[in-house]
Amino acid sequence: MCTVVPISLTVGANRIVPAVAIPHPLGNPELPPAEEKALRRRLVEKALKALQTEVEGQTVFED
Repeated sequence: MCTVVPISLTVGANRIVPAVAIPHPLGNPELPPAEEKALRRRLVEKALKALQTEVEGQTVFED
């Protein structure tokens, strides 16, 4: 998971899951608690799916 996709591409990461923002990569403190929990869950589920997906070369897992 990363907040700056171009850097991950530059260093050669093969699975790239974009995160929210640099100061809060896995959440958004401005959201109500229930919405932030849902956001975090979606991000973790996306990352787990990325780990289970076979890739050839660099792959960015967008929404």
